[in-house]
Amino acid sequence: MTFRQALSRTAGFGLVYLLATYLGRLTVMDGTSLSLVWPAAGVLALWFVAQRTSRWKWLDVAVLAVITMVVNTQTGAPARLAAVFVVANLVQALVFAHLLERWVPGLWSTGGRPLARLSELWGLVGAATVSTTASALIGPTGIWLDSGHYSWTSAAVWLARNTVSILLIGVAARRFDGLLGRDRITKIKVKFRFEYAAVVLCSACAYYFAFLVVDGLPVAFALIGLTAWAALRLHTSFVILHDLAFGTLAVLFTLHGSGPFAQIDSLPMRALVAQLFVGTIAIVGLALALGRDERVALLDRLMASERAATEQAQLLTTIIDSMSEGLGVIDEKGGFLLRNPAATSLLGGRPNPSGQVRDPGYYGLFHADGTPVGEADMPHHLAFGGTGVQNADYLVRNAELPEGRIINLSATRLPVNMDGATHAVVVFRDVTADRRRRDELVSFAGVVAHDLLNPLATIEGWAEALHQSLNERDDHESVDSVIRIQRAAARMSSLINGLLAFTTARDATLSASTVDLREVVGEIAAGRVDQAQSTGTPVPRFVIGDLGAVDADPVLVRQLLDNLIGNAVKYTAPGVTPYVSVVSEPAADGFVRIDVVDNGIGIPPGQHEAIFHNFHRAHRTAGYAGTGLGLTICKRIVERHGGTIAATDNPSGRGSRMTFTLPAGNHVGPEARQRSQV
Repeated sequence: MTFRQALSRTAGFGLVYLLATYLGRLTVMDGTSLSLVWPAAGVLALWFVAQRTSRWKWLDVAVLAVITMVVNTQTGAPARLAAVFVVANLVQALVFAHLLERWVPGLWSTGGRPLARLSELWGLVGAATVSTTASALIGPTGIWLDSGHYSWTSAAVWLARNTVSILLIGVAARRFDGLLGRDRITKIKVKFRFEYAAVVLCSACAYYFAFLVVDGLPVAFALIGLTAWAALRLHTSFVILHDLAFGTLAVLFTLHGSGPFAQIDSLPMRALVAQLFVGTIAIVGLALALGRDERVALLDRLMASERAATEQAQLLTTIIDSMSEGLGVIDEKGGFLLRNPAATSLLGGRPNPSGQVRDPGYYGLFHADGTPVGEADMPHHLAFGGTGVQNADYLVRNAELPEGRIINLSATRLPVNMDGATHAVVVFRDVTADRRRRDELVSFAGVVAHDLLNPLATIEGWAEALHQSLNERDDHESVDSVIRIQRAAARMSSLINGLLAFTTARDATLSASTVDLREVVGEIAAGRVDQAQSTGTPVPRFVIGDLGAVDADPVLVRQLLDNLIGNAVKYTAPGVTPYVSVVSEPAADGFVRIDVVDNGIGIPPGQHEAIFHNFHRAHRTAGYAGTGLGLTICKRIVERHGGTIAATDNPSGRGSRMTFTLPAGNHVGPEARQRSQV
């Protein structure tokens, strides 16, 4: 804000304050310098709250002091008493601005909001009461020093009139300034209703009757009912105007000696009672109106939230019902909280009006190996037990599905809700066509690979005989051609054996038993040492830790370790002695973690996961032979035993580390458990 803007605002507030101060001084009680009403208090509150953060606040203080001194001295107050009034008004303004910003931040400040909530009303009343109390300790004291008589009634009048002025004038001014300031272009349209006219007419008649017709009777309390009527039924802005207009009317009647309050002989007591009456209707009206507004706003929010929740529920229901996957939410007692049409259809469409999960035989549920599913092995029971089910295949065969259907199912326990109840969500889909197509492809690959071995063996045998014959004739050019044939046949043989191993690792029946890992690794290491010594290549060095026993298929575990150790030895830089370390340690959930660490050429960045994909070769151009199926086979073997496998760099230097888990002794993986039941 520039100095010119600050000066303009100060001048505007100063003029209004000058008029309010003059009007207030016109109501000075006889024999005192105390006014019956003081509208300047409301103007002063608005002024100093709006200018609270101004850099030129000293200008506001100076203008306040000048106006207060001039008006009071010109209307009969001594100069020393006018100076006391300057201090009292300044203290009141500063304390009110500070407390209002502290208790109700943003209210009435520049660009702030008008009074809108019941809690803000009590903060405003508190700030007004405390600030006027502070000024009441100064103003009446100055009057006492001037007149020699201290009146507690006068102090109460000071407190009441200033508080009421802040409530009525301040609230009304900020309310309508806020409404007009929201959009200066848009005109405010007030919809005329009969009830507004009725309240105004009834209030005018009631105040006329109470203050002019039966002014000797104490019937003013009945007028509060009109304020309550307006506050409970009509707009809050109208209620503020109603309180301001008829509160002013009550004060004017009292000043002119009419009405029930004019019958009080003591002028200070008359002013005090009148101000208390005006303050009462102001607070009652505002409290009821703001409370109603908050209640209406809360109901509107609740209705909006209910509509949004209903729309969202309908959307979710539509989405769930249109899903091709089956979905069911089940409570701990086996009752369906939710199930979509696909869930019923995928299980054969068998009717189940009970709303409860039936026994496995009702649905015709079988494990993938053909063994019936027991009641305790139902997916939702496993989920509530904490184990859950992840991507497990089940066979569904019943009267409606005599040919059978394979479903892939997952069951998970949901977190406990606010009522302390738990639920399990079961999701499944039809994978019959996918599994049959996969099995056909795998079977085809296995059959083709097996059938190709016979002609390939014939080619290798005749190529060897031809090689020997050409060597005897010293036909070196032809020998080189035959060697190329032999290398091609060897690569083809390696590929076929890899396909056969992949098929075996994927579909062979698991026969789980206790396997001594140290014994298996020792045999594989001895074989690699013998091979290196016979071929004249560097003899690998092995470090074998205290390996424990696992529950797994012995043939597949040997194939797994042979592949990993073979890779560790093969992928070593020329002239470097291979170093292989195999150690283990217990893992979570009854598994054993095995690490195979080497000093080889390592894995290129970004390929630590891709090396487990079919036919992926990380060092395709480095001259190392391979089919790209070895690690895929390893991954399949580990996963069939319920474990995991991952590749990382060697933490102690060059090379790589293969980490996998297998069930520890006396602990069998999920698929191994199923296979062992066959």
